[in-house]
Amino acid sequence: MIIRHEVGVPGLKRVLILLFSLLPASLILLSCGYSSPSSSGTGSGLKYRAFITNSVPPAGAYIVNAQTDVRAAVSPISAGHTPGMMVVTPNRTLTLVFSGNGTQFSDNQLTVINNATESAAGSIALPGGTESIVVSPDGSAAYAAIPTASVVGQSPGVVKAISLSSGTFTGEVDVPSVHYLAIDNTGNRILGFSANSDSVAVITPSNIGIGNAVTPVGGFDRPVAAFFSSDDTTAYVVNCGAECGGTIASVQTLDLTTNTAGPASNVQAATVALVSNSTMYLAGTVPCTIQNVQTTCGELTTFDLASMQMVGSPVSITDGYHNRIALGANGRLLIGAKTCSQGLCLSIYNTQTGVVVIPPATGDVTGIQPIATRTVVYVTQGGTLYIYDTNTDAVDAVEEQKLSNLIGDFVDVKTIDF
Repeated sequence: MIIRHEVGVPGLKRVLILLFSLLPASLILLSCGYSSPSSSGTGSGLKYRAFITNSVPPAGAYIVNAQTDVRAAVSPISAGHTPGMMVVTPNRTLTLVFSGNGTQFSDNQLTVINNATESAAGSIALPGGTESIVVSPDGSAAYAAIPTASVVGQSPGVVKAISLSSGTFTGEVDVPSVHYLAIDNTGNRILGFSANSDSVAVITPSNIGIGNAVTPVGGFDRPVAAFFSSDDTTAYVVNCGAECGGTIASVQTLDLTTNTAGPASNVQAATVALVSNSTMYLAGTVPCTIQNVQTTCGELTTFDLASMQMVGSPVSITDGYHNRIALGANGRLLIGAKTCSQGLCLSIYNTQTGVVVIPPATGDVTGIQPIATRTVVYVTQGGTLYIYDTNTDAVDAVEEQKLSNLIGDFVDVKTIDF
């Protein structure tokens, strides 16, 4: 059952039109280490904070009080020309911000923000754009998948290892067209997934730069993600299948003690997934027919990892390429996509009742962040920050009004204190 939920006051689109002059600024990027910080935070004094990246001038990471939904009275933290995707380290001491919009003018800058001082600790230039960065469990190292990075005598694609204490590249491994990464619980294995490939690259971080660090394992079907058992002996690999140019979407085990692929359990579609205990939720898009018209349909599948079987039937959600998913309060699963046929790229699934709500906001969903201890979820969609109440599955107009002074083109959102 799908409910198209019309909200009373949807979040107003906040587009920043630059009609004023900006002071020139320069930033020197060093391929061998951090550059000098271009700005320093003065300290918001907030206990529970959210960072929100704004990709237009004055670009940076804005700070919002995640308890009261009010912007902090401090300047945004500088993080490159077009800051977007963020990754918070497991110990929550640092936030990594990638700046790059895929144009020839992209700076491809990775900025490291010190969460305590709310300032840029430094930046480093990546040799290309990235959509996937993972961090070691102890927060000491980051690994970035760069599918277009040049490799002498080979196809483009590398995984770069970065020391977060020194801000230097500590090595790289060649993985052609590597697009997404997954890291296990101990940080002893990283899995790399490449576009148009039916193999998984098993990477041993401790061998990067000193030995054979990559073992390719075949037998998959356009893999895009993985989750790990508590003892790290098994990876549950998500196969995208037909939606990514392969055959059939599925969930498949990878034995990390022997580097062998197990049998695949087919699902409807899968480009993104989330695991809660032994339950995996998978979302993707399939061809379908509606009123005798060929189109595409989004599908959400519930999957039991213990039995490696689907639970019930898939439910309909919005279409597009699903690449954002998060579980909020009241059992609400929020699924975000890009390039949706009708522009409606957010679906809210009630895991307790099976009801799906499709909010009226339009545009690509680029960030989803449930706020711990509260029943709200921050969503960046189409450049706007929306605050959804999981009690009503609608935008909270009162809370939205508190952010009326937050204007820009917003990309990602992360809490750093929960």
